[in-house]
Amino acid sequence: MAFRRESSEDIDILTLEEREFQVKWNRFSDWLHCICVVTFDLELGQAMESVYPPGVTLSDQEKCNICYLAFPDSNSGCMGDTQFHVRLRSLAPLTRQQLRYNEDSVPTLRADSTHYWGFVYFRQVKDPSLPRGYFQKSIILLTRLPFINLYYKVIQLIAPKHFEDGESSLEAACHDINRWPVLDAGQNMLLPVLGTVFQSYIPNQQTGKVIRSDIIKQIHSPNVPHIIASIQDVNVFDALAGVISHLHLLWELVLTAEPIVVMASSPTECSALVQALTYLIQPLPFAAEYRPYFTIHDSEFKEFTRKQYNPPCIILGVTNPFFTKTLQHWPHTIKLGDSASIKTKLRKVGSIKHLDTAPGVYTQYKPFLEKDKAIIKKLHNGMKTDRPSEVQTAMVKRHLLELTQSFMIPLERYMASLMPLQKNISPYRAPPIPNPFNPEDFFATLQQAGPHLTTGIKGDWIGLYRNFFRTPNFGAWFHERHSKLTNKLHALQLEALAESDLKRWSIGKKEVEIVDMVLKLREVLKSDPPVADNTRTLLARRLEDLNCVLPDDMKSILNAKS
Repeated sequence: MAFRRESSEDIDILTLEEREFQVKWNRFSDWLHCICVVTFDLELGQAMESVYPPGVTLSDQEKCNICYLAFPDSNSGCMGDTQFHVRLRSLAPLTRQQLRYNEDSVPTLRADSTHYWGFVYFRQVKDPSLPRGYFQKSIILLTRLPFINLYYKVIQLIAPKHFEDGESSLEAACHDINRWPVLDAGQNMLLPVLGTVFQSYIPNQQTGKVIRSDIIKQIHSPNVPHIIASIQDVNVFDALAGVISHLHLLWELVLTAEPIVVMASSPTECSALVQALTYLIQPLPFAAEYRPYFTIHDSEFKEFTRKQYNPPCIILGVTNPFFTKTLQHWPHTIKLGDSASIKTKLRKVGSIKHLDTAPGVYTQYKPFLEKDKAIIKKLHNGMKTDRPSEVQTAMVKRHLLELTQSFMIPLERYMASLMPLQKNISPYRAPPIPNPFNPEDFFATLQQAGPHLTTGIKGDWIGLYRNFFRTPNFGAWFHERHSKLTNKLHALQLEALAESDLKRWSIGKKEVEIVDMVLKLREVLKSDPPVADNTRTLLARRLEDLNCVLPDDMKSILNAKS
């Protein structure tokens, strides 16, 4: 049986062994699910050698997927050490602390409720003493947290130690991680592991990001820590350098959740580019499926690659040439060359049969917006003059942030207009619901308050919005904004109820109506309502007011039920 994570809905079904594990490895389980060691067995192929900490179990399907994802598809070109990351499905619930963390975290940093992230360190070296003549082994960190920067640095520390010292290093690492601080957003963190202290900051919805100097000022450690200025960011420009001429095209494809396959010669390259693509639309989270590295042995292989009129909304990173034929019906393919080149072409063809020889972006997609040639020229000039990639990355991110915000601000403004007027909120009735989202009404606002107010990029913005409305990206954004509006209306109704005169309201009311209001107030107070403490106190007083007007026999009945 797979190890289940404790959540508010799963507390009662945990076994005794699982509860004991939760107690012993409580903090570890918030930061990592486990550390796996995968080796090559002559009879079995890739096999799970061990899992840390002891007591974590994985389903057979999870083990199988991890084993295949932990090795490059073709090992011949991966001598030495290779690092990359993966995502795979998980049915286990989040831990209690992960659920709390998600409430305050920025959307792009939330613990993933449906997937594990895996950070892989693969070593292949010649060893004549072994039957195949090679030592092949991978260490993989499994976690629910998308802390790309942090976990790459952790695996870079842990894996070589394991190859040198054996199991004891992984056991020590688990104990170190089990002593990490509480997983919490809006906090500076000191994260010690195997004698090294990593220092970083996890932003929350209020604080946003802090820069490196802010971290240095806010934490004073007796040991000189390794500072991670951003817990998640990757070098976007390095990953995109070979396709940077098509930056705006790729932004549209990602925004509209188009199916994209990234073909590269190594899992390092394809996982980096897939991750960079998902970052193009930040701060909007990429809500469609994506797999930084995917193999033909994955349990979802048939699901993702079956020939159909509309491929799924997913970005796949692959290295096996077999995918050239299997995914030739996909509408958008990025083929990376052996080395990045600014000359990567846009190849508008209906087939990718030449992919094995010609790097490029293969698509028939016609962008809705014009390309900003000025930023592309600046980036190309930077490549010619060896401008630091960190500076190039900052330019790319700033430009795309402004573009994404120009696209989203009109939607945010229109969404806010769906809030019912406060005069329609009654303390004695259920709160109203937000007004319906009407695309045509939204389009009518664009002439006066459209993207043109904040960007000079021209094009068919309405056409782009129409495509966006059909995507998981819009669905996730709308669901979150609609939930916030609904919660706000609920809070306003409770505030009105807290300030009301329920004794006066009860005059002339039937006893059943008063009892119904008492029960509703009790339920509200039990449910931890989204209101300030003083409002909660006032609601408790309103409950006392109603109790005063009820006859004694009804009070006894209600008290017996409470």
